Amino acid sequence: MAEAAGKVWHGGDLAQAKALFPEAPEPWIDLSTGINPIPYPVPELPLSLWQRLPGGRDEAALLAAARAAYRVPETAGVVAAPGTQILIELLPRLASIGPVAVIGPTYAEHALAWRKAGMNVRETATLAETGDASAVVLVNPNNPDGRMVQRAQLTAIARDLAGRGGLLVVDEAFIDFMPEASLIPELPPATLILRSFGKTYGLAGLRLGFAIGEACLTEALRAALGPWAVAGPALHIGAQALSDTAWLAATSDARTCDAARLDALLGTHGAIVGGTSLFRLLATPNAPALFAHLGRNGIYARRFQNNASWLRLGLPGDEPSWQRLAAALASFLP
Repeated sequence: MAEAAGKVWHGGDLAQAKALFPEAPEPWIDLSTGINPIPYPVPELPLSLWQRLPGGRDEAALLAAARAAYRVPETAGVVAAPGTQILIELLPRLASIGPVAVIGPTYAEHALAWRKAGMNVRETATLAETGDASAVVLVNPNNPDGRMVQRAQLTAIARDLAGRGGLLVVDEAFIDFMPEASLIPELPPATLILRSFGKTYGLAGLRLGFAIGEACLTEALRAALGPWAVAGPALHIGAQALSDTAWLAATSDARTCDAARLDALLGTHGAIVGGTSLFRLLATPNAPALFAHLGRNGIYARRFQNNASWLRLGLPGDEPSWQRLAAALASFLP
């Protein structure tokens, strides 16, 4: 099956997997995303949440839970959105016209959103190469290689950008299991932090995300989103899950163990060059062949347009899936 030219590749599209490998056994094991395979237990929801418009009290409860979970300073603003993707699309409204630097390779939608807004975007490998950019965007820890930029470096560039009317955007989608690394508690000026709910809590279909920053920035995003941006069920589930610190701690330990188990399986097939507790990045010249081999075994991995030697795998969600992955890897002959 030919793939559309110029289209950004994403994980999670099992329809495409089935088209690429129509003879593969089912059920499919989708390892192409960085989403926790063992989700937060969704509570039974009152029917009224589906029948009425989201209420201000429900939104306030969610934002209070997010403030506590993310350790947001009292002076900072928080806005909830139906997923961080819509926030990424709105970010160009916050910055003046000028060059934009995206630290990459990274989640491709960041650069694409600024380009669609008519901005001059350059992708650089380090913060030191951002030069005179009026907006700097990075994912921390990075997707797909897990690269981390230290808080001191981020604070320094944020202050530089603030001095010339710029903006620093830090996407912390995969930082929930390492809260000590978050920039939010020491939020510098001219900085906007994005946090994703669905990845860590395994509920990507809920569509919930947050932006944290100076009140003028979050209020501009809130105005752009309009009323009732987040659905009532998402407000309710999000508030409960973000307040469940015991679940987060236990899940962090479990996924760390799972990531080590995945490293052990992948290590004989190439070099583990990075990742997070929710995914691992394998570098091997055999990546295309391994992708196809896994696909023929009903296991969908994540490949990359900009690096054919990379293959990213998420975590299996149960023991039968782990066993199927182990068997498929063991039977691979380059």
